[in-house]
Amino acid sequence: MSMAGNLRKVGNLRKVGGLRKVARVAQLVRKHNRVDLSHPARSPLGSAVVKCVTYRKGVRQDGGRDLVEEVERIRESGEGFVWLGLHEPTEEEFAGIAELFDLHPLAVEDAIHAHQRPKVERYDEMLFAVFKTVCYVEHAELTATSEVVDTGEIMVFVGKEFVITVRHGRHGSLGPLREELESAPEQLAQGPAAVLHALADHVVDDYLAVTDAVQADIDQVEMDVFSKDGERADPGRIYQLKRELLELKRAVVPLGRPLQILSTQPMRAIAPEIQAYFRDVDDHLKRVTEQIAAFDELLNSILQAHLAQVTVAQNEDMRKITAWAAVIAVPTMVCGVYGMNFDHMPELHWKYGYGLVIGVIVATCFALYRGFRRNGWL
Repeated sequence: MSMAGNLRKVGNLRKVGGLRKVARVAQLVRKHNRVDLSHPARSPLGSAVVKCVTYRKGVRQDGGRDLVEEVERIRESGEGFVWLGLHEPTEEEFAGIAELFDLHPLAVEDAIHAHQRPKVERYDEMLFAVFKTVCYVEHAELTATSEVVDTGEIMVFVGKEFVITVRHGRHGSLGPLREELESAPEQLAQGPAAVLHALADHVVDDYLAVTDAVQADIDQVEMDVFSKDGERADPGRIYQLKRELLELKRAVVPLGRPLQILSTQPMRAIAPEIQAYFRDVDDHLKRVTEQIAAFDELLNSILQAHLAQVTVAQNEDMRKITAWAAVIAVPTMVCGVYGMNFDHMPELHWKYGYGLVIGVIVATCFALYRGFRRNGWL
């Protein structure tokens, strides 16, 4: 359906009862238009709508109109856009919004069910983008079961007169980003594409912060492995870091192709001057990707070093056991020959035989002990 057709449908909303879902969405947004989701929970009013704000020439407009009236006014004047933010909406909550803005069904399905790879898709004049968000999970001490990285998703619908953000996950609130953009009206004045760039930049900046925090954990593990008792370090922590690093890699690496598309390929929804800024975001993403690859190699090296230390420690233990066994073998052998069953030994009833045998055993054991100590076996 074209934007013009959608405008006619919205204009006849009061006359035709075919868009009752849209009207319900308008009432929902009008009722809760001041609710902001600045914490991991859903809206305290039970709605998926986090914020609905109209911007004209980069300036936030006062509320009071419902969503349908605002969209109709923007389409008639050709100025401004609506930024609608949602958090984990259901199909019923999103149905009216999808119909009002004429969103493609495939994109709507992805936005509702989540668990998508980072991507960018074009539907006529509309753009649909998926970003994976990441958050570093603070922990007092890294263990074999510690959660290090938590992931979420942000889906973005970008049209000529609207931006719709759908957030999934316990983190990634866009309230601070919205406030930052509102403090720079000249940036918001460039339209919905500027919001998309700010979102991409915000997500990649979080990647950088998380990689810096993960590096601190890797440094700590490396120090523990190469400490005096490094062979006793828990290898489970290294495996846990590798698993968490893999989760971070799944969020970061697939975003490279979408950012390349946004920065190079011509799009109706993105002006050429905005695309230049996406190239800067792409550069930052490449830096994160290189850091993750380096972390993975470093963890492999740390794990191999730890296994080598364990092997060396086991070899040292075996040498000690072998050395003591050699020392003990001397008296065992002598006693095994004579059995200590005769008077004064050896060679039957020799007066000084017993003392001589004991002296030989002690001298031989002492010589073996000194030799093993000199060679580092004991």
